[in-house]
Formats: sequence, C-alpha cells, structure tokens
Amino acid sequence: MATCGEVLVNLLESYGVGQVFGIPGVHTVELYRGLARSNIRHVTPRHEQGAGFMADGYARTCGKPGVCFIITGPGMTNIATAMGQAYADSIPMLVISSVQSRSQLGGGRGKLHELPNQGAMIAGVAAFSHTLMSAAELPGVLARAFALFQAGRPRPVHIEIPLDVLVENADALLGSEPVNVARAGAAPSAVKQMSQWLAAAKRPLILAGGGAIDAAPELTRLAETLDAPVALTINAKGMLASAHPLLIGSTQTLEATRALVAEADVVLAIGTELAETDYDVTFAGGFEIPGALLRIDIDPDQTVRSYPPHLALVADAQIAAEALLAELNTQALPARDPSWGSHRVARLWAELTPTWDAATRAQTLFLNTVLEELPGAVLVGDSTQPVYSANLTLNLDHPRRWFNASTGYGTLGYALPAAIGAWLGRGDGQPVVCLIGDGGLQFTLPELASAVQARVPVIVLLWNNQGYEEIKKYMVNRAIEPVGVDIYTPDFVGVATALGCAAESIQGIEQLRRALRAAANRQGPTLIEIDQGLWMQEVAV
Repeated sequence: MATCGEVLVNLLESYGVGQVFGIPGVHTVELYRGLARSNIRHVTPRHEQGAGFMADGYARTCGKPGVCFIITGPGMTNIATAMGQAYADSIPMLVISSVQSRSQLGGGRGKLHELPNQGAMIAGVAAFSHTLMSAAELPGVLARAFALFQAGRPRPVHIEIPLDVLVENADALLGSEPVNVARAGAAPSAVKQMSQWLAAAKRPLILAGGGAIDAAPELTRLAETLDAPVALTINAKGMLASAHPLLIGSTQTLEATRALVAEADVVLAIGTELAETDYDVTFAGGFEIPGALLRIDIDPDQTVRSYPPHLALVADAQIAAEALLAELNTQALPARDPSWGSHRVARLWAELTPTWDAATRAQTLFLNTVLEELPGAVLVGDSTQPVYSANLTLNLDHPRRWFNASTGYGTLGYALPAAIGAWLGRGDGQPVVCLIGDGGLQFTLPELASAVQARVPVIVLLWNNQGYEEIKKYMVNRAIEPVGVDIYTPDFVGVATALGCAAESIQGIEQLRRALRAAANRQGPTLIEIDQGLWMQEVAV
C-alpha cells in the first residue's frame, strides 16, 4: 500500500523538486517514509525558521520553489517569520506540515503541538493555506500550488495534512501526473497602447523590480531602444550590467535620483510593487512620479497599488517586454532629448559619487574586494551596515546574485540559512557569501552546524560592531536614550570553531583577500570576522 505521504513525495519529484528542508518530528515521520526512497535531498536545519530561510535562498538562486517539511504547532509558528520574508519578496515556497487528525481539529483537548486553527494562523503569510481532508485532494491542491509558482505572483503556499490522512491508502493516486501552467501573455491592444506612449516619450525611464528578474536581456534591449535610464530594486540588481551607461542602480531613495525620475515624461514600472523600502526608505515619503506611469505586473491587484497608472498590462514580464520590443520596432521613434539617456545617467553618478561618506566608501571597498577575489559569487545579506551601503553603491553583472533581508519584511538572521539554501540552489559550485552583522548572526548562529553537516562551503563574512548600531543611531537621532542595543558579543571565532567551521578574525584588505582565497578552496563553511572599527582604521578611505 502507498500512503498519502509516499504519494506526496512521488508527486513532488514529478514537479521537479530535488531538495527539501525540514526537521523530522513524530508528526511528520510518515513524510519521511517516502522521502527515504526518493531522489530528493534532505537538509536538516537547527530551527524551522532556518528551514524557511534556506528554502527562500534556494528559490532565489534557482527559480524553483523551496520546499519544507514542518511539524504541526511549534514548527509552524517557528517558520512563520521566514514565510513572511518570502511573502514580502514574492518568493515561491511550499510548506507542507502535519496537523491533528481530522476528528481532533480545533478540539482543544491538549493534544501534542495543538493549535486552535493552524491554517488561519499562517494564512497571513501565505498565498493560501489548505487542509487536506482526504488523500484524493492531494493532486489537485499540489496543482494549485505549482500553478501559482509557475504562472502567478509566487508566494508561500501552506498545505497541512492531518495525521490520519498522511497514512491513508493512496494507491489510486500513484498514476497522478503534474500539471504545468504557462504564464500570461500580453494583450495585443494593451501592448500597442503602451508602445505608443513609450514611442512618443522624449524622456522615458524604466523602474524594474524582482518580478522581472527573468527578463534581463529583454529589459536591456528595451532600455537601449528607448534610450531610457533604468532604476532597479534591490531584488532586481544585475538585470543591467554594472557598467551599462543607462543604469541608475538602486538609488531611488536618494534626492538626486528622485529628481531624475521627476524629469521623466513616461515611466515604465515592470515587476515592481513600488514599495517603501525600495523607493522611500527614509519613511518620510517624497518619491514622486509626475510623468505618465505605465505598469506591467503578473498580479492585477498590484498594478493599481501605491501609484495608480495611466495604463496597466497584466502579463509575464519577459513576454510583455518581448511584445513591446516587437511593437516598437514597427514604429518610427522620435528624436529623444539629447540631454537624456546615458548623458543624464552620467550626470547623476557624477553628482552621487562624491556624496558617499567615509563609512559607505569603506564598506563598499570591503564588498568590492570580495567580488574581486570571488567574481562569480552570490552575495546574501542580512540587515547590516555593509549591506545598506552596497544596496546603493554596488552594481552587479547578472541577476540572482544579490539579495538580502534589509528591505521588505526586514527580518534579522536571514542571511546565514538563506546563503546555505542559495548554495544548494545554485548547484554550480561557485561561492556563496553570507553578509551578516553580529546582532543578526546571533538569531541563527546554530545553522553553522547545518552547513557543516550538509558540507555546504558558505563563506560567512561577519561585520562586528558589537551590538545593534543602526538602531542605536536611530534612537540617538530621535533623542531616545539607548536601551537594549549594546548587547553581549560572544567569541564568534571560538563558537564557529566549536561547531566545526574554519574561522578567523582579519584586519585590512590583504588579510581579507587571503582569507577569501582559503575559504573558496574548502569543502565546508568558513567564518571570517571583520571588526568594524579596525577595518575603518586600516582602510581609511
């Protein structure tokens, strides 16, 4: 007899799932009966939040949904934060959990791991949460989940399986096939209207977000056809090459870039929700789009949020960009403003570059050194100072190589487990670097042991400023006496060594270069600690 749990694993394999993150428990062991006989790799984190962050990082590098097996009750409350981060950034994640037997649901009898309504609790950080009331429902609910991942705005999906359903006879489902869904095409009438707006523009501009990440070549050609400056959100970094003359970077929160955006007569926003942390990170507002706004998004609801458009197109970003290019090629484009395009972008960078303060320059030098030594690396960041600086100053040549938790949901501790997942998702052996502060690392420090056990050679760059320095500055600036921000700093090198990692503290550029080269040649994780004060003294830029 094949149980529902075993058929679930078979179906996941048929959908291309090759990796699962989870911590086995008495309520999920029936999932592992099928997993042991599959080709799916399993990685055991040290906390369910770590499982979710690993699945998130995995999905960001390979584009496939990250899958988690999670126990009912505390497992689900633990993973909720990671689901919130993925929900905010539109990351595909499939969380499969157990739940009490059908006759016990909501019973309040003090059963192990019992919650009054687990699905309702998690619904706020999921595209949907579904309770599987019989094994026969399994193919249909998986088809719903993967239809969302393949053709909609991807966000976490939660499927909970009652304990008695997990062991239900599912022989009749052994022949179930996956359902594949194509993404939405671009309505020709809307494409024609949008291309007419863009063709007539004298000063067009493009705002691109993570929702367009697979349309990088088309976006580049579109920008060049229109001579349009391009601003990228944090999750879209790398869609235009770092040296491209039309690249504004991710500087939309700065006054000079806002002035450039305000000069545009037509603005195309593609795959971006135009959210606060990419456009108004000061929390004071001020980002305005006075020109005609055109929006392209896979989610119809999102096309009218934050900034209402003159015209919206619901479609896959890549398909829409290809359709716009084809339509523009049939039109005669007017002469552009000669001071626009690459000329205006060059003026912007000439204005911005001298404004970086000493700390920003030192932190940018730190990350440029990393990229010089590890040119193919993926950089996974937490909420920490070098990440804040590099969000503004660092540009990359390829997408899916820079993402972090400093925007959107903004959780701490994300970077370490997400970097582990990113290395597993990338699958090409290239380095993955975790950028994290001493405060953030203490949220998920035990995941170093997960990396050791899984033989994941993640390189952890620990920026140590002995506490929550950014929050301390924020309190001081608001005339609040700092409380709770000067936290105890452990011996990170000693802890990492005890967990089985290579670890060292370094000072200056040359030590950093040597440490990175050594780390890149190891089979397991490395922690490299950088003292902020000593780094600033050594580089003095």
